[in-house]
Amino acid sequence: MTSRQFSIETIGIVGTGAMGRGIAQIAALSGLNVRLYDTNPEAVGAARDYLADTFAKLAAKGKLEPARVTAALACVTGAAAIADLAGCDLVVEAIVEKLDVKRTLFRELETVVGGNCVLASNTSSLSITSIAAGCQNPSRVVGYHFFNPVPLMKVVEVIDGLRGDPAAGDALMSLARRMGHTPVRAKDMPGFIVNHAGRGMNTEGLRVAGEGVASFVDIDRIMREQAGFRLGPFELLDLTALDVSHPVMESIYHQFYEEPRFTPSPITGTRLAGGLIGRKTGEGFYRYVDGKQQLEAEAAAPTGLPKRVWVSRRYPEAREAVLQIVAKSGVALDEGATPAADSLIVVTPFGHDATTAAVDENLDASRVVAIDALFPLAGAQRRTLMTTPATTRAARDAGHALFAADNVPVTVIRDSTGFVAQRVVATIVNIGCDIAQKQIASPLDIDLAVTLGLGYPRGPLALGDALGAKTILTILRNISSVLEDPRYRPSPWLARRAQLGLSLTQPDIADDTNTHAKDPR
Repeated sequence: MTSRQFSIETIGIVGTGAMGRGIAQIAALSGLNVRLYDTNPEAVGAARDYLADTFAKLAAKGKLEPARVTAALACVTGAAAIADLAGCDLVVEAIVEKLDVKRTLFRELETVVGGNCVLASNTSSLSITSIAAGCQNPSRVVGYHFFNPVPLMKVVEVIDGLRGDPAAGDALMSLARRMGHTPVRAKDMPGFIVNHAGRGMNTEGLRVAGEGVASFVDIDRIMREQAGFRLGPFELLDLTALDVSHPVMESIYHQFYEEPRFTPSPITGTRLAGGLIGRKTGEGFYRYVDGKQQLEAEAAAPTGLPKRVWVSRRYPEAREAVLQIVAKSGVALDEGATPAADSLIVVTPFGHDATTAAVDENLDASRVVAIDALFPLAGAQRRTLMTTPATTRAARDAGHALFAADNVPVTVIRDSTGFVAQRVVATIVNIGCDIAQKQIASPLDIDLAVTLGLGYPRGPLALGDALGAKTILTILRNISSVLEDPRYRPSPWLARRAQLGLSLTQPDIADDTNTHAKDPR
């Protein structure tokens, strides 16, 4: 395959829905000529009217100069037929997610555009190689996956098909920067980067809920306030809507040949069938009135403190964090080698459930509560307390009162391997590591794509580094030891770097062009 030079000044966009309009907006504002085509001729006019209105609103807010509005609108024209896209340097399709429909469109486009026109698909889940397979010249077919709303989501995935010309992808990388977006490069694999990495939050959150560990709202509160994410899994699913999210979950799962890490949940299938789709319909995992999420107030914490507290010594750093809270509460500390008969027993497992922690240390499970110490307990916005099936109501309430004594909200959950935050975060990190291991994208692009595309506080690899790769590895191995479920098997990328003390963002040293190690010879 001979690489060509691609120069892009005129863009054709097929499909004038939300995605097509968004791409047109950023392209026109960057001075590119835009031709809009839709099988519904009225949709083209509606799209142009939408852009005119959007530009006017931005100008009214002082975000655009009037002259720039006039220039941007002048760049946008309608195409009455596919043939009117002749002369485009790039055509981006933003149509229905059906392989046969996209293939048919691309074959038709090939008969219209010139030999140096790049054909790009905005698909979120279909194989670029499969789309290109129907073309006479698959080398110029590239994935160009934007996120909705395009003007605000400043990342775009550039996906190379197996028979793609790297120069075509290079041209789209440069074009993305010109339009004010951050491009990330990915291999043609299911879900690319963002939708692949997003399985960690959504599928594991659903798994936790499916086990009856905690309610949707409690899981969201934990992931927001304890783990520091902008949205919890169910708030995120309501935002993206189940008619979009559930098919993507199923598609990625099946495309990876039933990989256990990506197993969908019957929860979303049932809710989709029942029309509980999300924000856009007014009801999903939450109800929405005038677009505002409806929430019941959280119940007040118990106030009856335990007489004394015994804290497990298994994890010394976690024990010290608990001891600070105990000291602050004024509750007496039981410092015996084994708990006294009237002591509340606190354990701090990483990956294990409270039951396993109690049995391993030969503790009275009826008095055991477990506190999640993965994130700092001091200065926390929320803490998570877990009980065994044998924990008494009195012990549960005493533990709740203890960890809420400084007015930090506490969520009490049923027994779970890895609490909530531990198992969701560990899954996020593990899937990110597996994307790196498979060389779907560089460590830098993985973290960039996830922070910009999903709004996470850190990318999965940086998050693993911040919490400690060894700690994440311990959590996964301990979950696996209890559940014997292959979905929690650690990625080799994680396991090897944790054992060697390397950053999860670190490529193999010998392959890292930024590393100038001495020749051992």
